[in-house]
Amino acid sequence: MDQPAGHRRLVLWRHGRTAWNVENRAQGQSDVPLDDFGHEQARNAAPTLAEFEPVALWSSDLRRATDTAAYLADATGLPVRTDERLREYAVGLRQGFTFDEFREAHPEVHRQFFTDPDYHVPGAEEIPEVRERMAAAFRDIAADLQPGETAIVVGHGASLVAGILGFFDAPTALREMLGGMDNCAWAILHEHPARGWQISGYNLDSHGGPRQRGTGENADSPAAVRQRLHQEANRLHGTVTIDDLRAFAERHADLADEAIMREAWS
Repeated sequence: MDQPAGHRRLVLWRHGRTAWNVENRAQGQSDVPLDDFGHEQARNAAPTLAEFEPVALWSSDLRRATDTAAYLADATGLPVRTDERLREYAVGLRQGFTFDEFREAHPEVHRQFFTDPDYHVPGAEEIPEVRERMAAAFRDIAADLQPGETAIVVGHGASLVAGILGFFDAPTALREMLGGMDNCAWAILHEHPARGWQISGYNLDSHGGPRQRGTGENADSPAAVRQRLHQEANRLHGTVTIDDLRAFAERHADLADEAIMREAWS
């Protein structure tokens, strides 16, 4: 995939699916492997990503990321270079639990986690810590690129979003502008000659467009609920007023709250 000379590019690729993704279990920095479907996702995505003609392939050192990166390494001949700064959030006490299991095991921590925005789960990383380490990794990787070159970075859904915001020095409050990245989807950060770095693609797949959840996804999962909300919002985009959007949010408040809480979970 050609790009104008002089423009650097980062392609941020989320790892393939794991069994814990299916179970909505908080993975954090646990070393969970890909499931069979996750391997299939990575294998299918690799030829498309190879078309970016990357000169560098970076990955979180967690197995679900390095196993995903290995398929692109095979397609390009590039070595997989790991950086622990690209890991997922450390989720502390939540790690290994599903949403419901955590509520049962730690009801008071669960209550505070979902009602107090300033509450810190024991053992978990703070959002600013993740933003800082991820953005620093992105900047270091970009700094190693020559004009016109591309690097592909394999990471994790929540920390990739945090890193994007940190890379652009955007307020953390804007994270709800970006829907969750699907397993094996990617975002593209592209350097514009006049405007600097921009997000030129988000949640893309091998078909070249936004990911659509299908085989292997639970239709009632938080990710699928979130997708339905985004589809409806996209349908309304450009034809509604702010009052219409508020009404839309109120109509879907129960689903939106559940999706937001559960998406933040893993």
